[in-house]
Amino acid sequence: MDNAALIRIADALERLSPPPLPAPDFDAASAFIWHTGPERLDPVADVSRVDLGLLIGINRARDILHENTLHFAKGLPANNALLWGARGMGKSSLVKAIHADINAHYPVILVELSREDLPSVTALLRHLRAAPDRRFILFCDDLSFSHDDQHYKSLKAVLDGGIEGRPENVIFYATSNRRHLMPRDMIENERSTAISPGEAVEEKVSLSDRFGLWLGFHPCTQDEYLAMIDGYCAAHGLTVAPDTLRAEAIEWQATRGSRSGRVAWQFFTDLAARHGVTI
Repeated sequence: MDNAALIRIADALERLSPPPLPAPDFDAASAFIWHTGPERLDPVADVSRVDLGLLIGINRARDILHENTLHFAKGLPANNALLWGARGMGKSSLVKAIHADINAHYPVILVELSREDLPSVTALLRHLRAAPDRRFILFCDDLSFSHDDQHYKSLKAVLDGGIEGRPENVIFYATSNRRHLMPRDMIENERSTAISPGEAVEEKVSLSDRFGLWLGFHPCTQDEYLAMIDGYCAAHGLTVAPDTLRAEAIEWQATRGSRSGRVAWQFFTDLAARHGVTI
């Protein structure tokens, strides 16, 4: 075999099994996104988030998660947290806002991991474990599983850590619309058709039990919805007659068929545009 053929074979093998990526530069940013193909941590220069003080109606969840994160940032024991409940009520916004607030006093790095990339989490944890002088919040937004989804097995590496244990410098926060991370009708269906109903879905349902904190988010009241909009107006210097603002805000949520922090922000975005205010 000639040298040219050997070189082509070597190049092909290198493409199939590329060399390990260099250690991430964690000085590049306070937030990163984990990608695969190739596996890498990309810095995020400007995180999309709102100020912690603008998150209305979730005071209990805010205080508990803030205290837990502060303990973690100080090197004290802290729990993984599952933020579950109503759509648009600020679950992911709360995680990002608390990170910003804590990071202003104690260096903590936020690392976002998508559900689809959970199978690669062992490689990610290897990078984070190799930086023991840093502390990381590993964040997975909109986490849920279907009946034939095997990604939940990868999540156990984050929550339990296997034989190595979860890295001491890593904590895991996830958001989900589902308390048990899978649809209730799927749980009942598997129980009713299983030979051993009590064990049929235990492995998946018990996954949520591995979170030390369960923080529930519920639909907001009309007063909370209006308070959110008042907060946005005050923060951005937008003045509207109270009666007009109230009537327009109620009409907006009526056309959407729901009230939430997301709906309040969407209304305010439209309101600010109509009044020529940039946000």
